[in-house]
Amino acid sequence: MDNRTVDHAPGLERAFARVPEERSYTLSGIAGRIPPYVRGTYYLNGPARFSRAGLAYRHWLDGDGMVAALRFGEDGTVRFTNRFVRSAKWTAEEAAGRALFRAFGTAFPGDRLLRGIALASPVNVSVYPFAGRLLAFGEQGLPWELDPETLETIGLYNFGGTLNEVSPLAAHAKIDPVTGELWNFGISFAAAEARLNLYRFSPEGTLLSRRRLPLSIPSSLHDFCLAPRHAAFYLAPYRLDMGVLAGGGTLDEALAWEPERGSRLLVVSRETGEAVAEVPLGERYSLHAINAWEDGDRLVVDALELDRPVYDQYRVIPDLFADVAPGRPVRLTIDLTAGRLAGREEIAYDRAPDFPAIDPRLWGQRADDVWMLGISATGRPGRKFFDQLVRVGWGDPGAADLWQAPAGSYLAGEPAFIPDPEGPRAGSLLVPLFDAEREATSFLLFDGFDLAAGPRAVLPLASPIHLAFHSFFAPS
Repeated sequence: MDNRTVDHAPGLERAFARVPEERSYTLSGIAGRIPPYVRGTYYLNGPARFSRAGLAYRHWLDGDGMVAALRFGEDGTVRFTNRFVRSAKWTAEEAAGRALFRAFGTAFPGDRLLRGIALASPVNVSVYPFAGRLLAFGEQGLPWELDPETLETIGLYNFGGTLNEVSPLAAHAKIDPVTGELWNFGISFAAAEARLNLYRFSPEGTLLSRRRLPLSIPSSLHDFCLAPRHAAFYLAPYRLDMGVLAGGGTLDEALAWEPERGSRLLVVSRETGEAVAEVPLGERYSLHAINAWEDGDRLVVDALELDRPVYDQYRVIPDLFADVAPGRPVRLTIDLTAGRLAGREEIAYDRAPDFPAIDPRLWGQRADDVWMLGISATGRPGRKFFDQLVRVGWGDPGAADLWQAPAGSYLAGEPAFIPDPEGPRAGSLLVPLFDAEREATSFLLFDGFDLAAGPRAVLPLASPIHLAFHSFFAPS
């Protein structure tokens, strides 16, 4: 038997074949109890359309971005809204009735690049409230501003005219809850030398600084950690060759994993923008960071560390994660004075974890509880998807509080922890679930510290939505 034909995710193709309807309505049929402190809006962004005029996209990152909002009102009602981001790419392709722009993993005759050098972003990765606005992000491009209530697209957001449409900007912005500043990064893949750009924006959205640091290799980088005094970048040798893109290939084809070059952690001072340490880490890869904080002259960085990159596991739709590698949460302690790795702690759960979340009250502080998604069939060949909701912690790194989704149901986006103001270690966890057999989406609300007990509330949607990426909960 061909190993890649084993199906551990029956019905998954239904999630990619359907184009979600744009809707706005008040939910009915809610089962269970929603705690009174769950008030605010859960935002979710992800790719939602995977074909145009007969052209089928190959890669999960190719789909047009759609933002969904689940609003918990003060009167106890829950309202749902979802809309596609009307980016320049989406608008042009809607008008043409066909695909026009090359995607992350799909090229076709006559496809276009932005200014001939970059992909036109489908704006499909993340979403953040910032400076009184709602910003939807894709990779390596500017965000698009949305109306926070209706999710209607307002336009490209260029931070007061200080950045242009090809400014390298990642999808993982970090908002410092103390200063209100937004920090982000991007990598310029110039032929002569790759450079990391570190951006700092005021709470009003103006550019305060842009620092440029040389990189020894053109490393593809998706996320970073922001601590009160430092920024940390897990640089893995996932090399990007821009010549492949210029020659008509895709970014997916341009990436090469070269573990023999070694990974390292780059630490940058937030005050000066200068590198203060670059520490060897071995031969692993990190897609998503968790948290970071300082302890005297030491920096502690929590991240999800994978045995190898995962982007190749996002294709070919719908046969995802066919031979996904194990991974695990890791805590790295850096001695900033000596510029060396002073400690590494790993958590035992290794089922290809992704989309980590912490209690937002502990940003920039020690946070020992981490919530994330996992894939139960990791290590077994064939198609699979996220079907475990997990809480792990450094207090007991061998244990896991785990909820297993029913067969044929898949966790459809990043979970969000909603703190209970009555307790420092109490709160709820909100996550979407797609039932492939019924072709239905529900939002599940769990006691964050007793996932194994199952959801305390089930919030069914009137029609299914996409399998999404990142979320943000904005309390009212």
